[in-house]
Amino acid sequence: MNRARVFTVARTDLRQLYQAKDFWGPMVGLGALFFFVIPLILLLIITRVEDAGIAQQIATTLEVLPQAAQDAVQGDTPTAQAGYALAVYLFAPVAIVVPLTISTAVGSSTIVGERERGTGEFLAHSPAPVREIYLGKLIASLAPGLLTVFVGFGVYSVIVNTIVGPEVGGWFFPTTQWWVLMLWVVPPVLGLTLALVLRLSARVKSTAAAQQASGLISLPMILIAYSQSTGALYTGIEVSWVIGGLFWIAAAFALTRGMKAVTRARLLGVADES
Repeated sequence: MNRARVFTVARTDLRQLYQAKDFWGPMVGLGALFFFVIPLILLLIITRVEDAGIAQQIATTLEVLPQAAQDAVQGDTPTAQAGYALAVYLFAPVAIVVPLTISTAVGSSTIVGERERGTGEFLAHSPAPVREIYLGKLIASLAPGLLTVFVGFGVYSVIVNTIVGPEVGGWFFPTTQWWVLMLWVVPPVLGLTLALVLRLSARVKSTAAAQQASGLISLPMILIAYSQSTGALYTGIEVSWVIGGLFWIAAAFALTRGMKAVTRARLLGVADES
């Protein structure tokens, strides 16, 4: 495998994506909304509550968390405990949903879009094997989602530690479980979803069809990732390792199978040879 050719394919796609401001502008707005605006507003409201009755009601809502999560909550006051629980447990699915949405939007059109733009012929007749083309497309689709994860994660961590940290005795975020979630669980979830989406993009006839069909893939994956990531944070770090390991295995299998869906015939938009 020629890594230079792989990164050339990825770099070309990313350059085109960077120039499409009508695409990444809303995507940046989506990430800012869920990683910055909503957490900032909610955490400020909860940690600034002064009414004793409201504070007690907030503390009562923590009883819906599993006992293990309740035992891990820090803070001496009801508002501090609520802020900690909100920051550590309730916003976790955002780390999955936002990057999945962004990477799926990129991946759904990355192969079929070559045919519609007329550039699929150049790829089909290039010296790069279809395996290298596939991996380049995969990297180009993964990059925006992973970038969103790490930039959004950093911004969110600063917000949490700035607002909730003083209420619970100092900077505490990210917790160990969040590190495992971000570095061990999120990447294979993205890889598994994109393996399915890229395979779909290679088979459909138009970008519109790819985007519609990818929604049928991404929505179940979002629901699965949402439930698994939340459950992992609630039940303990051992479960996070197991869930991540299962996703890595599933992603490796799906990527291997998905690679076979990209053929030169499909890049040209003619009948597939297989």
